[in-house]
Amino acid sequence: MAYATVEQLTAYPVVVPAGVNATLLLTRASRDVDRALLTAVYDTTDPDVVAALRDATCEQVAGMLDAGDRTGTGAAQPISGFGIGKITVQRGGGSGGSSKQAEKIGPLWPQAWQILQQAGLTGQGPQEPRYGLG
Repeated sequence: MAYATVEQLTAYPVVVPAGVNATLLLTRASRDVDRALLTAVYDTTDPDVVAALRDATCEQVAGMLDAGDRTGTGAAQPISGFGIGKITVQRGGGSGGSSKQAEKIGPLWPQAWQILQQAGLTGQGPQEPRYGLG
């Protein structure tokens, strides 16, 4: 189950290129959100939680697309060079610059993580049940 619809994604706004399966991206982004919140305990009927999950999912899709990942598999690799015959040209690995890609926080892009963090959904360790412990 995806935490956002295609309509919510396009209203966010995230530009989904033609030929990209937005439904699949949302499903995979929702799985990334689930993975990041694996041990979190939250109320799935709380409107603030629902909004945070939706927005984080949309931001995750935006991060995927910004990184060139059109499938949500994380398999996109930026073009770092090319070769012609015996000549190979590689992109420099200098520091700074706007071409530097953001680092993921676990399975999530930073903007998606920040939304979940601001909603109080991150930073929780494994929980013990409140019943049957004596």
